[in-house]
Amino acid sequence: MLGGMTGQQRTPDALTAGDLGVRSLGRRATLVQFSSAFCQPCRATRRVLSEVAGMVEGVVHVEIDAEERLGLVRWLGVTGTPEVLVLDADGRVVRRAQGQPRKADVIGALGPAVG
Repeated sequence: MLGGMTGQQRTPDALTAGDLGVRSLGRRATLVQFSSAFCQPCRATRRVLSEVAGMVEGVVHVEIDAEERLGLVRWLGVTGTPEVLVLDADGRVVRRAQGQPRKADVIGALGPAVG
């Protein structure tokens, strides 16, 4: 799914840890997952992104409850869950996708971010 990422028409130039409500972004990249409580694919997405973040040094996974952060969801143009943003070290969105990703696709999507 990450191979078919959409454009970034409503995404700001860069996101900060403060924008996401976390202490810090990953040193090399950040996998930002928007989820909702009853979303079955969100659980599988959480596992995949956590595994990848554990495999690649300097990459962190951040999960955001879309229902609790509606302002952020609207600002970023998130339209469903799960939705994943791949941020580079500077917080720029380099990839974006909806749906449950495959592990290989996530690893591939990290390329532009950690390159």
